Amino acid sequence: MTSRTLWTTTALTCTGVLAALSSPVAAQQRTDAAASDADIVVTATRREERTIDIPYNISAVGGDRIDANKTRDQAELLRSIPGVAVVDRGARNAGVLNTVTIRGVNVDSAALGDYAVSAVSPVSTYVNDTPLFAAYLLKDLERVEVLRGPQGTLYGSGALGGTVRYILKKPVLGKFEGRVTAGLSHVDGSGSVGYDGDVILNIPIGDRFAIRMVGSRQHYPGITDYVNVYTLDKNGIPVAPKGVLAPDAEYHSVKDADFVHVWYGRIAARWQPSDAVDFTLTYNHQSDDVGGRRQITRGLNGWGQPYTGYQNGSVQLEPSTRHVDSVALEANVDLGFATLTSSTSWYDHEGDSVSENTGFYAQAGFLSFYYNYPRPMASAVRSYRDRSFIQELRLVSKPGKVFDYVVGAYYQDQTLFGSQDSYLRGFKNWWDAATGMPGVVTSDQDFFYRRNEKFRDRAIFGELTWHVTPSVDLTGGARYFWNRSRNNTQMDVPIYTALSSPTNAYFPTSEDKPLFKGNLSWKFAERGLAYATVSQGYRRGGSNAVPIVGRYAEDPSWQTYKADTLVNYEAGVKGSAGGLTYNLDVFYIDWKDIQLNTATPNWGFYVVQNGGKASSAGLEAQIEGRIHGLHYALGYTYVDAKLTRNFYSPDPSHVLIGRDGDQLPGSAHHIITGSADYSFDLGDDTSLTLRGDGFYQSSTRNAVSTSPKYNVRLPGFSIWNAGVTLRKGNYALTIYGKNLFNAAGVTGRFTEAYMGTDPAVGYYGNGSKDLISLPRTIGLSADIRF
Repeated sequence: MTSRTLWTTTALTCTGVLAALSSPVAAQQRTDAAASDADIVVTATRREERTIDIPYNISAVGGDRIDANKTRDQAELLRSIPGVAVVDRGARNAGVLNTVTIRGVNVDSAALGDYAVSAVSPVSTYVNDTPLFAAYLLKDLERVEVLRGPQGTLYGSGALGGTVRYILKKPVLGKFEGRVTAGLSHVDGSGSVGYDGDVILNIPIGDRFAIRMVGSRQHYPGITDYVNVYTLDKNGIPVAPKGVLAPDAEYHSVKDADFVHVWYGRIAARWQPSDAVDFTLTYNHQSDDVGGRRQITRGLNGWGQPYTGYQNGSVQLEPSTRHVDSVALEANVDLGFATLTSSTSWYDHEGDSVSENTGFYAQAGFLSFYYNYPRPMASAVRSYRDRSFIQELRLVSKPGKVFDYVVGAYYQDQTLFGSQDSYLRGFKNWWDAATGMPGVVTSDQDFFYRRNEKFRDRAIFGELTWHVTPSVDLTGGARYFWNRSRNNTQMDVPIYTALSSPTNAYFPTSEDKPLFKGNLSWKFAERGLAYATVSQGYRRGGSNAVPIVGRYAEDPSWQTYKADTLVNYEAGVKGSAGGLTYNLDVFYIDWKDIQLNTATPNWGFYVVQNGGKASSAGLEAQIEGRIHGLHYALGYTYVDAKLTRNFYSPDPSHVLIGRDGDQLPGSAHHIITGSADYSFDLGDDTSLTLRGDGFYQSSTRNAVSTSPKYNVRLPGFSIWNAGVTLRKGNYALTIYGKNLFNAAGVTGRFTEAYMGTDPAVGYYGNGSKDLISLPRTIGLSADIRF
């Protein structure tokens, strides 16, 4: 099926829809996918409550809505939630770094993502109760909760800007059910059609035990053409058609290089030996195989020819793979006066990739260090691994007349690993032939790096709510944490025998600190709530373990970094009246000792540094309503996030990194979201649902920096989606379009000044690139429920 066929089918369907719109039989039924988000029951406060009753700004999206919209990935999902910004790196880098920004709390460059960093993301993510960023496929979800503002007392490290929770569907006791879904899609720029499929089965075994299984496959062709890739020999070295000393090279083009192949599986077992005891054991696995970047090059190649369409100027392919496994056991025991919950989990998340670094070497002048040898090809082979064991115990009281409480203890043992092996492919062959001195150069490897980190986090926490009157509540919360960490880093520049000096650095750190929260709320109506909150958030500190003696010594000021903290002041009102649900708040955030992921100035150790201060002030507003059969939602967010103190490097040079008043990267001043859906009852157990949604964000900055080499303006953009679902009984067919107007939606940039072409040193490719959103996609999806 071609894109033209899909467009034709969509047009015919829309013609029928327009005819149906004029029919007087439009129903006013509420489908599951269109139910009010304000009435979704969530567990963000560690007890079951409707979002409309929680005294801070929280959004929840039901799993049925996520499925009905055919939401493809995390970036698309989170863009549909008011006030959330995302750097969309595509599938190749989607699982390496958490790129979510809430309330503007971020200082890291949008161009990060090729390697794992030590600093925790400023927005924490959870899969059920496991603190894990895995970018799992969005399959068989109960709901997704987005908690805005710091959540340090209940969710610990990383919950500076907020928390995102992915809640999986549990096995259903006493009921056999299932679902099979299959889909086809075509993305603008691709030469073929992709497919995906899901199978979900819920199998009861007696009345007290059930198993739920999910299996998913995504097989999408790429859109990005790598148009000037070196032809390589059997050893992975660029072919030299006229001999190794001649400058000539062979190039070829690889179409649709950034293919995406994903396998996802989940199995969960639930046992309820009595009405008071419930156990759920869940295992998740995902494997990704991605052929390259969904990132396009603008400008010229080394021959003066422009890149067009979805072309990338890399001289080599940039594949990646990753694997994620997680196991979690959740036990709930009803003690009568309270519920005791034990959450035990383990995960292992690892991945590797190849990155094109030749443009970086060319622009930085590094190729002259290698005598501007012909056919330069700098490859960075990177890997990462994150393994963790987590145990949390919570005691949550039953609702009381005077007091409610949550108390708990938390433990996490985490091991992080990161590596980079950089190669100047073909340099050793050229050197030996050009100089006749093979002993001077050991191999093509010009950089060796290994980082092994260990973190041990312990905390106790609690919240106490006093029901001052039947309508006024006062809540206080606190968390006390003890963190221990150690870092062991090895580095070498092994390419030249005379320079090779394997270096090892080790450094342990520890810290402890209390956090607090206060909240006052007034329930002025059955469905009306006003509140004011003061809350703290933090990210744990750690050690960089850079060498401070020897050939690769750095200044001792780079050795460690401390926790950064912020205070959030917030006031809001939420409720519903006359069929309209509303949510409005204002906030101000004061952020200090900000952690920035960067590299040391001398030898490029990956490090985290503290510096500067920042603030974020803004307004968040959402409304949701229903007019007859039309369900709609609108959201607007204004954020002014900026540095409030100059940001310097920590070493004696005190290099100015960012200026007081600079806009924080990835933070848009304005974000607007909107969605609508309308259902028609066609009779005979048949319905037709129309849906559409849109997202707009104003311009952002690419990085905190005083140099246009890194800090450039990224223009604002909007993305519009639409879909039509025809359902008859247990059968459904959906036609959808995403990014209908084919916006580039650039959320990050590697500039030409940073990675561009330079034929003067033999580099004819171009490593600069824009991180674009998924282009226009047209798809068909069918599902059967039983």
